[in-house]
Amino acid sequence: MDVIFDRPLLARRRDRAARQVDAVAPVLRAAAELLLERLDDTTRRFEAALEIGGRGVVAPLLRGRGIASVVSLDLSPAMAARAGGAAVAGDEEFLPFAEGSFDLVVASLSLHGVNDLPGALVQIRRALRPDGLFLATLPGLGTLQGLREALAGAESELRGGVSPRVSPFPELRDLAGLLQRAGFALPVADRDALPLRYATPMGLVRDLRAAGETAALVARDRRMPPRALFPLAFSVMPLDLSLDILVMTGWSPHPSQQQPARPGSADTRLSDALGVPERRLPDNPG
Repeated sequence: MDVIFDRPLLARRRDRAARQVDAVAPVLRAAAELLLERLDDTTRRFEAALEIGGRGVVAPLLRGRGIASVVSLDLSPAMAARAGGAAVAGDEEFLPFAEGSFDLVVASLSLHGVNDLPGALVQIRRALRPDGLFLATLPGLGTLQGLREALAGAESELRGGVSPRVSPFPELRDLAGLLQRAGFALPVADRDALPLRYATPMGLVRDLRAAGETAALVARDRRMPPRALFPLAFSVMPLDLSLDILVMTGWSPHPSQQQPARPGSADTRLSDALGVPERRLPDNPG
């Protein structure tokens, strides 16, 4: 497993961010509401939910939907406590819950700093009861691209090389496969977006710090950045941004769920369904 993220550093940054996360609560709430709209598509009623990394925003929304028991987990004890209910300081890579503890798990913009995402998904699926639902959002490839390119261009000009300063984000095409590998039934991955506009580049930087989202990369450059780096990057950085949100949906397997048909089990010919005559393909001469 590649170790991309410095998890102790990420925990310390989230601890510091807990004191100022209210500054970015409107963005976090808008993203959470986009995710929780998926609950409107099911008649299933949930009694015990786990929310991961909700930063004090997700748990009240779940309780507002009538879910009586909501547990909040975060790397940071201070951030977990912001949820106002049962709080657990813990690691998404080592979930401290018994198998079948919850019938709903929600992770809103919180799994993109995990080193072993496939392993974390397996643990989440095990924490779900049969026919339990998993909902998650992650920032997608393209998020913060303007900042990434501005910093890379400025550093290349000043130092003749580039070091990673913005976290990598996943691609949509990978997520449904990850859900399936983790044992989820009916896996779905789709995309949404939140448009953002900042008056200044420093407004974006302040929001990233307030959310605990400054990069915590193992491969980060530990040298002091050149004094001219950020002014040069900010002079070309676009202020119209988009938070590209990837949505993951999966169910813990249960016999009542719709199953894929067995190969060869169809009782209607495709030609009949399409209303066209069936023709035999010519033999391959080669």
